Amino acid sequence: MSDLKSENSKPESPKPERPEPAGSRTPAMAGLAIAVVLLVVGLWLARELRAASKMQDCLMSGRTNCNVIQPQ
Repeated sequence: MSDLKSENSKPESPKPERPEPAGSRTPAMAGLAIAVVLLVVGLWLARELRAASKMQDCLMSGRTNCNVIQPQ
């Protein structure tokens, strides 16, 4: 009787995993683009905050000529 069960039942084989094609780098490129955008925004924000901090330091020291003079 056990022989009939083993003949009728199919052995369970693990399904082979499909490797991603080599050209599927879109998620990686999107992640890289997001990281670059965050880096640029972070650098810009740090520069703006540094300039605001320098202006506040100048004003807090009592000076009245704190405007930055741009060379021409």
